[in-house]
Amino acid sequence: MAENPFLVNLTREVPSRSSTPSLKYCSSSVEDTVRELQTDSLKGLSDNQDIAYRRNIHGTNELTEEEDEHIAIKFVKTFYEDKLILLLIGSAAVSFWMGNTDDAVSITLAIFIVVSVGFVQEYRSEKSLEALNQLIPAEAHLTRNGSTQTVLASTLVPGDLVHFSVGDRVPADIRVTEAVHLSIDESNLTGENNPVFKNIDAIRSSEVVPVTGRESIAFMGTLVRDGHGSGIVVATGSLTEFGTVFAMMSEIEKPKTPLQNTMDKLGEQLSLFSFVVIGIICLIGVIQGRSWLDMFQISVSLAVAAIPEGLPIIVTVTLALGVLRMARHKAIVRRLPSVETLGSVNVICSDKTGTLTQNHMTVTQVWSVDMKDVPLDVHKALSQPLTRDITTLLEVSSICNNARYSPETERYVGNPTDIALVECLPHFCVEDMRGTRERVNELPFSSLRKYMAVCAHSGDKSKCETFTKGAIEKILEKCVSYYDKAGKPKPLDEKTRAQINDMAETLASKGLRVIALAKCAGTFTTEPSDMVFAGLVGMNDPPRPSVRKAIARLMRGGVHVIMITGDSQTTAVNVAKQIGMPINDPRVSVMTGDKLDSMSEEALAAAISNVSVFARTTPEHKVAIVRALQRRGDIVAMTGDGVNDAPALKLADIGISMGKMGTDVAKEASDMVLTDDDFSTILNAIEEGKGIFYNIQNFLTFQLSTSIAALSLIALSTLLKLPNPLNAMQILWINILMDGPPAQSLGVEPVDPEVMNKPPRSRNDKILTTAVIKRLLQSAATIITGTMFVYMREMKDEITARDTTMTFTCFVMFDMFNALACRHNTKSIFSMGMTNSMFNFAVAGSLIGQLCAIYVPFFQRIFQTEALSAGDLLFLLCITSTVFIGDEIRKFLSKSNGISSRYSYNV
Repeated sequence: MAENPFLVNLTREVPSRSSTPSLKYCSSSVEDTVRELQTDSLKGLSDNQDIAYRRNIHGTNELTEEEDEHIAIKFVKTFYEDKLILLLIGSAAVSFWMGNTDDAVSITLAIFIVVSVGFVQEYRSEKSLEALNQLIPAEAHLTRNGSTQTVLASTLVPGDLVHFSVGDRVPADIRVTEAVHLSIDESNLTGENNPVFKNIDAIRSSEVVPVTGRESIAFMGTLVRDGHGSGIVVATGSLTEFGTVFAMMSEIEKPKTPLQNTMDKLGEQLSLFSFVVIGIICLIGVIQGRSWLDMFQISVSLAVAAIPEGLPIIVTVTLALGVLRMARHKAIVRRLPSVETLGSVNVICSDKTGTLTQNHMTVTQVWSVDMKDVPLDVHKALSQPLTRDITTLLEVSSICNNARYSPETERYVGNPTDIALVECLPHFCVEDMRGTRERVNELPFSSLRKYMAVCAHSGDKSKCETFTKGAIEKILEKCVSYYDKAGKPKPLDEKTRAQINDMAETLASKGLRVIALAKCAGTFTTEPSDMVFAGLVGMNDPPRPSVRKAIARLMRGGVHVIMITGDSQTTAVNVAKQIGMPINDPRVSVMTGDKLDSMSEEALAAAISNVSVFARTTPEHKVAIVRALQRRGDIVAMTGDGVNDAPALKLADIGISMGKMGTDVAKEASDMVLTDDDFSTILNAIEEGKGIFYNIQNFLTFQLSTSIAALSLIALSTLLKLPNPLNAMQILWINILMDGPPAQSLGVEPVDPEVMNKPPRSRNDKILTTAVIKRLLQSAATIITGTMFVYMREMKDEITARDTTMTFTCFVMFDMFNALACRHNTKSIFSMGMTNSMFNFAVAGSLIGQLCAIYVPFFQRIFQTEALSAGDLLFLLCITSTVFIGDEIRKFLSKSNGISSRYSYNV
């Protein structure tokens, strides 16, 4: 293999700003860059062995954060970063100093178990979050050996030829070789808000060129704001300019999510309450003459058991696992708090194209002025003669087009409208004409212009022609004549303009998207003018099959679905009716962009409750719609795929971008990405979000009822001057059950489909509602009563190992039945079945652990227990099942009262 000069003296170290490859190549011409990197400016790299060698030298094109601490160091730090664990360590040290070696060893072992359980949970949470970061890979449009395809940006190597257009994020540091109206937002790299216009010229300067002055370089991580371009990759990964910025960004610690902050606050309040109660217990015990060392050990152990220090960890794990489940349903959540927020969404504003529809535009009808009132069906085109006006129309649709053919996928890639126009050419036995033309100027399509223009010639620059396509009102206002059947221009009078508008309305009423095409001789400087109207094209994008059912379920669940589209009102209404959206009176249910412009935010907020469709809108209108909905107190989910959708996506409570057709900037501004671009996926995500909230309530009920029961049990024993029913090791084992697998398994309970029949929650709804508090107090009271009954029944004069074993086992079995009852708030376990395999394994493992504690000699010494008879276990089974039976009775009465209330209401 020939030596590659670019591979010399490169390391994986992060370069300084004054020595990056972009600095070198911004001053090199395109020819020099191509020659030095041994590539091709048209075909890209071709030698697979060479590509593999470059990847071996440079690694993957990723900015990976270095692991700053070894896992063992993190584990050790856990022991001294938790104040409660420090108290336990102090207790063990005091026990050892006092000669109580057995207690010291037991407490030390307990500390190790508790810390290990918490560490494993936290580590799983971190790994889940790391997995989420890999779910949205950056993509690049790559040409190798003359074949263009979309690949993961991580596979790029220096010398690759890549292409980028409006909304794309530049996948590496690239020496620009083609630039058409190319402007790039480099604010995340330079801090400058104004987009930088790029060109292919080398920078000539005797001084070091600053990053802001490297106009021939497109930097990794920056966003294409306008136009399109191509270029040669000169740096990947940490060698890019963004790599040096990433090194600084990686040092910033991520803040906790709002939900985690809420749970932390709840934990602080519970901790304060627990410490007060524990302090009183300790004080009373000492006053009663008990050993201060015993009371100290019991109090510290009780503190660990009573305070749900694992609550934030379990919440994070629950959210992360929920996100991974959503990913399997094609919904990738980029921010954890969005998982829970999804359950509160009561308004969904959705794009029509690609989300509600299949996003594969197909040209079905074409029309020119001389056709009068009968457009040509594309599928019947071969059976009819091809007139000159239709030939011109097809010429415009072919040349004014940016769709690219990919031999790898054997299909066109690019804008759906462009693809549809090129794919219809074979129906007329017409080939793509772009190979016979050379472009000299292009005005890219934008949401403000609403049209695209291309200036090209067939070899003679003096015979340039301008081709345009776009919204009918924009194209028509630039036209002064039209082509007749013979292909000759004729004056465009008001009658003909009215005829064109009438036909456009007719095509739109059939649910077709209508675009106009025009052509003229000559070129343009700023905007084309004096155009000749060629005709209209109607294309169809059918609704997705699953959308109608999804909208019906969302509406039953109290979610208002709004369709927002740039298409005409007629087209929008037609599609809305096909997918089952309520359009009873178009004057009330439909609003156009023009009407929206004339309304104040207050007026829009008042009128929007009855609107189901917004037509002829711009991305700016989306922002106004979101503001109006939020002004009413609605929780809004907004979908989008373009650069200009980013403000609305960011403003919405849940921004949803498209994974296939969405631009990188839209994905970055969003909270969730639909990898299949399918609206029905949103339904699954909202269902999951609602289910997660109820799961959080369920394991919170379990944890707090156990915590209250443990505290109350020790408090009652102390007040009644009875020996403590549980020793330190037994309390810590209960703590493991409370914060460990049984609690965590409640967080992954399968979502109940009935949650979609419940209305969305209010933004300010508390997790600990009155109903939840009543439920956990009922469970805690049952556990306390039953455990105290067993304790008083067993204890005679002095407390024995059997007494504590019976009490300890009673409490643990109560805990398992309580966990079973907490799987659902209102539905009987008998109707649910044992569908949560993680819960089944967690409870089974906990029971096996308890059996080991009372039957294995080694654990008997640790927990100070003795073996129980089968009769003892059967007796305890009958007692402890009362917490489950009581909750089942509560669910039955609640359901009966609910049915009675609905019956009375209906009567």
